Amino acid sequence: MLDKAELLLPAGSLVKLKTAILYGADAVYAGTPDMCLRSQSKFSIEDLKEGIEFVHQHGKKIYLTLNLFMHNRDVEKLPQFVDTLRQLKPDGVLIADPGVFQYVKDNAPELNLFVSTQANICSYQSVKFWQKQGAKLCVLGREVTFEEMKEIREKCPDILLECFMHGAMCMSYSGRCLISNYLADRSANQGKCAHCCRWHYKLHLRLKDGSVKEIEINEQNKDAFEFLLEEEFRPGEYFEVVEDEHGGYMLNSKDMCLMPRLPDLLNIGMDSLKVEGRNKTEYYAAIVARTYRQAIDDYYHSPETWNYEKYMDDLYTLQNRGYCLGFHDGKLTNISQNYEYTRTLGDWLFAGSIIEWQGNDAIFEVRNYIDKGEFIEFLIPGSLENIRLTLNEFTDAETGEKTEKVSAGQGKKIRISAAAFGKTADEIKKILPQYTIARKLSPLKGENAEMLKHKKAEFCELCNK
Repeated sequence: MLDKAELLLPAGSLVKLKTAILYGADAVYAGTPDMCLRSQSKFSIEDLKEGIEFVHQHGKKIYLTLNLFMHNRDVEKLPQFVDTLRQLKPDGVLIADPGVFQYVKDNAPELNLFVSTQANICSYQSVKFWQKQGAKLCVLGREVTFEEMKEIREKCPDILLECFMHGAMCMSYSGRCLISNYLADRSANQGKCAHCCRWHYKLHLRLKDGSVKEIEINEQNKDAFEFLLEEEFRPGEYFEVVEDEHGGYMLNSKDMCLMPRLPDLLNIGMDSLKVEGRNKTEYYAAIVARTYRQAIDDYYHSPETWNYEKYMDDLYTLQNRGYCLGFHDGKLTNISQNYEYTRTLGDWLFAGSIIEWQGNDAIFEVRNYIDKGEFIEFLIPGSLENIRLTLNEFTDAETGEKTEKVSAGQGKKIRISAAAFGKTADEIKKILPQYTIARKLSPLKGENAEMLKHKKAEFCELCNK
């Protein structure tokens, strides 16, 4: 067993992998271009080799995924893929399909086999089953409550257990939803989910003559009626269907954030705490890694003074749909759904990152519009502190052209002198190494600002119950 819980981050690309490690991840999980859930992975085999070498040089771990559910057409690809895994030598392989598990066990016995969340493990009996098959670790389904998790830990003390801690929630059983297959011919199990649960839906009426009419909701009638669903065997119980001028979002889940319940997970000895978000930005990887890294370390150092509120401000700089506790406290309630909107909200944007140092100049790749006089905030790895910098002109890293504003796109890069930070070159290079992330303030206004404020208050109330 691990003496200290492992902080596990997603790595959707080589840069995200290195960013996660820089900002405090103990391990990362990644996919290859085929035969895994992460079919949209931006990794090539060469990238994976470089990534594995980078991770191991830093004394960290990397796990690769082979967690699709096979069809007959996939079976013939297994030998080549397993050969690749044997060459890459990851620290573990995540698998969901029993047939794939047995094949890898028989043909690559030296690999550590982990059971993916796609297997939907929700009981100690399932954990014991997989342990008997040779699994070294089981990822518990998001649907497991804390009380269930605690019992699983007690009854299964001799196997590594992993649970999700932060990231998007699936409105169905994780990764097993068929809506995307039906509406978009894109498999959630193969990493192609179209996120139909986030789409806008409108109500229509079919008249007796066969014509279909849209129900128009406007300023004049929006308060005159409500739409209610009644389930056959629950007469008198009504489920409100909320729709505004943009549509309805009855399937839209909030994002999971278990920061307020982190002590629960640490106290029962969960071995690995997992973050979702393989398709998120490097900014997401940096913020989540460094915030949870600090929170975990602080709790182990001084549990009696630990307070989750210290870490929430940074997590709220991420674009989010509002936070919930998932299934941790028990069954989901309406507070876990976001009926008002489907877009993500946040007061900060990913400004860019230092992709390298050339002499005493930082080469900064721009990821959002920056105007002169506008500050950008560099996130210091290994700390919750930041360095703010205001530039009045921007120097193109390739041409040397100077402008008063700069926009992202096509790998746009600017050159920032170490002297601009007010420190010596050696000092600032140590504080802000390659892959350091920066953000910019972009305050929400009007309705969006009120929505974010409401979601924060709602989550705070939920956590303090």
